[in-house]
Amino acid sequence: MFDLLTDKLGEAFRSIRGRGKITDENVREAMRRIRTALLEADVQIQVVRDFSDRCLEKALGADVIKTLHPEQVIVKIVYDELVALMGPVDSRIPYVSPGPTIILMAGLQGSGKTTTCGKLARRIMAEGKKPLLVAADLQRPAAIDQLEILGQQLNVPVYTERDNQNPVRVCRNAVEHARKQGLDVVILDTAGRLAIDDALMDEIGKVAQTVSPHQVYLVTDAMTGQDAVTSAKAFNERLELDGVILTKFDSDTRGGAALSIKTVTGKPIKFIGVGEKLDAIEPFHPERIASRILGMGDIVTLVEKAQEQFDADAAAKAQEKMAKGKFDFNDFLDQLQAMRKMGPIKEILKLIPGVGSALKDLQIDENELNRVRGIIHSMTARERKGPDLIDASRRRRIAKGAGVDPQDVSGLVKQFSQMRDMMKEMSKMGLRQRMGLAGQLGKMGMMGGKLPQLKAPVAPNPAMEHRRKEQRRKDRKKHRR
Repeated sequence: MFDLLTDKLGEAFRSIRGRGKITDENVREAMRRIRTALLEADVQIQVVRDFSDRCLEKALGADVIKTLHPEQVIVKIVYDELVALMGPVDSRIPYVSPGPTIILMAGLQGSGKTTTCGKLARRIMAEGKKPLLVAADLQRPAAIDQLEILGQQLNVPVYTERDNQNPVRVCRNAVEHARKQGLDVVILDTAGRLAIDDALMDEIGKVAQTVSPHQVYLVTDAMTGQDAVTSAKAFNERLELDGVILTKFDSDTRGGAALSIKTVTGKPIKFIGVGEKLDAIEPFHPERIASRILGMGDIVTLVEKAQEQFDADAAAKAQEKMAKGKFDFNDFLDQLQAMRKMGPIKEILKLIPGVGSALKDLQIDENELNRVRGIIHSMTARERKGPDLIDASRRRRIAKGAGVDPQDVSGLVKQFSQMRDMMKEMSKMGLRQRMGLAGQLGKMGMMGGKLPQLKAPVAPNPAMEHRRKEQRRKDRKKHRR
């Protein structure tokens, strides 16, 4: 998301880099570039004009503090205006008491509405609530079947009336059913159309009038750009939306819808869909999105993703094993699998401040991680715990089982040994020394480069090298005996 916009804004900021002070001329030049970048990102034209005018007004009146450069001042102004453009947003779902809380989901066909119902149900369950999914989309073939499958995957009840073709009655009966069953939230999956028409709006309007939903969310496809904004405006005029859920947020490289919807409709984006899996939904945070747009990373989201996937006790045990030099391939495999659950490696790295722009042209082959896993899975339990046992014959056997060359196995084992030694040394160092050594670990490339190319040079450690030589000498002496 926003890759194109990030690149263009970066060019605009670089155009005033090195200037001694902010002048009318260089500010206007930078703002022309920013305005062009926003238009190319498919941001609504009136939104672009107002945004540019506000930024220009603030920039021309800004004083450059001694500790800042003109470029940094402009970045701060653009950041603040981006946050204001998309926010404020309260992504929490306001539950009513007594329940159930009724959530009506609207949207056009193909926007991902039914899948989003499942994602929202999963999120509600994580908050300790009991949801009910309601199959009220009686227009699209197999919509009921799709919702039932999602319900089975989530272990969430799904209310259906296959013989009833009146969505208003289905929704009304579903709410009564939820009350009797003591359920907390009712999620109504209403029908969509290929385009906005009176029949669609009349049907949804009747449902809303009958069940009086507490929240009305519009699900719209981020990749449709200005069409998403237009449909949001039309739905809001008839339904009075409480928020928007943008799907396929991870696929749209322009981001015009995300930057336009709040201004055009006055309604905030509550959630964003960032993948196909049922856990791939995130609250929308304008501050974090603005940071991503400006290439500043998003460390808060990174930490939250890590907390979701990494068990604190397991991480503490792994850290203790690292300090003792006992970190083995089993531990490495656990860490690798947890990291894969966080998302694509390149997208995760982009969340680290200062890293995203440096990696924009780097090609990371996710399949290489599968090769690493295949090699580790081809090892015996003893070999995973003691990589030093892996000799030439074992390498050949492991390579055959994993479908790779023996030198690939050698490269992985060698780098793992170097990484383990480094981790042990890091546990004895201060913060500054650890940061430097962490850079060495990153260069080793165990997270996605081609296996034969993973042999990056490592800074020599005299004490470690001496121990290795002594061990090799003892091994040769033992072999001669």
